[in-house]
Amino acid sequence: MAVRKIEHVGIHSSNLEASIEFYTKVIGLDYLETLDHTNGVIKLAFLSFPGSRDTEIELIQGYDGDVHPEGLVHHVAFAVDDIEEEHERISKLNVAALDSEITRLPNGSRYFFFHGPDGESIEFFQSTRGGNAQ
Repeated sequence: MAVRKIEHVGIHSSNLEASIEFYTKVIGLDYLETLDHTNGVIKLAFLSFPGSRDTEIELIQGYDGDVHPEGLVHHVAFAVDDIEEEHERISKLNVAALDSEITRLPNGSRYFFFHGPDGESIEFFQSTRGGNAQ
């Protein structure tokens, strides 16, 4: 099969600047660039993990279609090394819909959800598959 990785995840944004600030300050991504789409209406901003452009987040402003409240993408999951530390950090940042508890799956992996600035669901996930379970 030719599929090797997630290249990027597109997330609709009503305010590109606010979303860039959220994804850089709350999530910790690096801002790469903003582009005007060739249609002259849509603006795109790209962000990546510090030191790596293997997977990017594409923020999309100007889409005029109806978007379900959860967005066209149900959620984006980010791998973390210390789920408790991240839950504590995020709880101090006044983000919407933060899960009050960390959920543990039967395999020991743990996660929690919260919302981004446009109600998109974001998951922080600590997997046991990579040997980083605590």
